[in-house]
Amino acid sequence: MSLWNWSGFFGYLVNPFILGGVVTTIWLTVVSLICGLALGFVLAMMRRSKVKGVRGLAQFYIWLFRGTPLLVQLIIIYTALPQLGIRFSVVQAALLGLALNEAAYLAEIIRAGIEAVPDGQSRAARALGMTERQIMRYIVMPQAFKVIIPPLGNSVNGLLKTTSVTSVISMEELLRRTQMLIQEKFMVLELFAVAAIYYLLMTTLWDLVQRRIEKHFGQSTGPLNLADKR
Repeated sequence: MSLWNWSGFFGYLVNPFILGGVVTTIWLTVVSLICGLALGFVLAMMRRSKVKGVRGLAQFYIWLFRGTPLLVQLIIIYTALPQLGIRFSVVQAALLGLALNEAAYLAEIIRAGIEAVPDGQSRAARALGMTERQIMRYIVMPQAFKVIIPPLGNSVNGLLKTTSVTSVISMEELLRRTQMLIQEKFMVLELFAVAAIYYLLMTTLWDLVQRRIEKHFGQSTGPLNLADKR
């Protein structure tokens, strides 16, 4: 009996069912990242708030979602909340769990990037009559973005692989579809190898994109004329 089926391996490399799982993994990553970034920015601003209650609420959220496994969070969202009358579809639960979890990590990345910008620049901008919104938009964020990009890129890389956790609630991303085919075709090694190749391909392509982004923003940031932004 052959331990490896080469025809099956090459066949599933271009299998439409597997490719559909790859597409699902990609859009799941993109949507979760966008939602996580939006919530993460809000949380980062809350963490820097002078209001103790607002700051404490953000700290609690980050502590909670960073301190518990994503797997547990997904199970609670998909199976426990319905007992309270709050029901989500598989797709909704997967997106919600990934976005809420990712926001906790992105909030700290964004906050660290903002705090890396010297306070003296903000004080100089205020002296020129700029509003807090203008300072954040034209002074702080362009410089903070350079600090944020590397860890943000690593988060995207991790999120591409973390989407596989949603398979536990039957989200048909790459890993789930691989498991479904294994149950039908019994080609365990071949199908897991195919899944691993696609994960490697996605993370490698993203790594190339991230390097170009880092290079672009590393070259395009120059001294800013505060007077031009008044």
